[in-house]
Amino acid sequence: MSSLSEAITRLAIDLFHQIRKSEKENIFLSPFSISSALAMTYLGARENTASEMQKVLHFSEVAASTEGGATRDPVSHRTALDLEGGHISKKVEKPGNVHHHFQKLLMELKKSTDAYELSIANRLYGRKDFTFLQEYMDNVQKYYLASVESADFVSAAEESRKMINSWVESQTNGRIKDLFPKDSLDSSTALVLVNAVYFKGRWNQEFKKESTVEEKFWLNKDTSKPVQMMKQTSHFNFVSLEDVRAKILEIPYKGEELSMVVLLPSEVDGLQEVEDQLTTEKLIEWTSPQNMGKRQVDLYLPRFKVAESYDLVPTLRALGIVDAFHDGVADFSGMTGSRDLVVSMVVHKCFVEVTEEGTEAAAATGVGVGLTSLPFHESFRCDHPFLFLIKHIKTNSILFCGRVSSP
Repeated sequence: MSSLSEAITRLAIDLFHQIRKSEKENIFLSPFSISSALAMTYLGARENTASEMQKVLHFSEVAASTEGGATRDPVSHRTALDLEGGHISKKVEKPGNVHHHFQKLLMELKKSTDAYELSIANRLYGRKDFTFLQEYMDNVQKYYLASVESADFVSAAEESRKMINSWVESQTNGRIKDLFPKDSLDSSTALVLVNAVYFKGRWNQEFKKESTVEEKFWLNKDTSKPVQMMKQTSHFNFVSLEDVRAKILEIPYKGEELSMVVLLPSEVDGLQEVEDQLTTEKLIEWTSPQNMGKRQVDLYLPRFKVAESYDLVPTLRALGIVDAFHDGVADFSGMTGSRDLVVSMVVHKCFVEVTEEGTEAAAATGVGVGLTSLPFHESFRCDHPFLFLIKHIKTNSILFCGRVSSP
């Protein structure tokens, strides 16, 4: 599954660099959520529409990871949806097939556990006068544990919007409300992709509430704001980076299946320099088990809450997905059998809250930061802007990532 987790990491870094051009403060998104929603659409994409999506989503690396896999992905004329003698083609089962990898990852993430709550919900809403191919609907269900629903965008657009928003709210424990804003859906809407992620986890070792005190969080060298700073001393996976002036700390959640990784610049105003150097390769290298070692660390982490929403169409266009949004050019014939569909919206909304007990995140979650170094005893003081991500340890998949500039 490493190739899919790497594809999700690559998309995470690409999206982050696009979004940071316009967002000056906090950023929070779920690359896993965005990748899986787009992958469901990619399943029905053909020709150049599929080629563009495959490239931007970094699925070609996943497809190429198995012998002959690259030529048999849904970009070719013979697709994963082809029927052979009434059965779904065996090439779907090839280990290199990106949809098969998603199926395995979703099954892994959906395993029931008492340690944390993680709910993942995918759904497509298509205009009710469109008939979706049975094979497409079967495969969306099979690989993405998702359903294709019909909605009346023509004569009941507002009711459809409320119905979709209500479903998302129920899937995210009430944390993601009004995913689609008023008047965002109308008679021109043909297909809406929805995916929601909700996570609530307790720290493996909780912060003692009595240790939390008000401290300054430096927004920059001259400006600070008061925050509730949590504190604990424990052994954490830690690394001080040599190629950039920053440190990384990993805080496990209960059950040690998920963790928050915090990347803290050494300087108060050092975040931009760290971000400028951030690549997929470096992130993988910095956070690799052979690079990080257990150290006793005094960890100072602010309580924080971040809620963000994004219209991802301009971002995805900038990355190279163009045809999918272009009427008359988009080819989603793998969904309906004809080229009558175009993606009209991709919206993403995330919520994260970090407290002494742990983290709650919808379509997203996480936190952490630090400074100074002593022999054998480190201090990691998150009192200035930092980056964080929440990952599933076994598959190394990034569920959420973000930047805290102002908690």
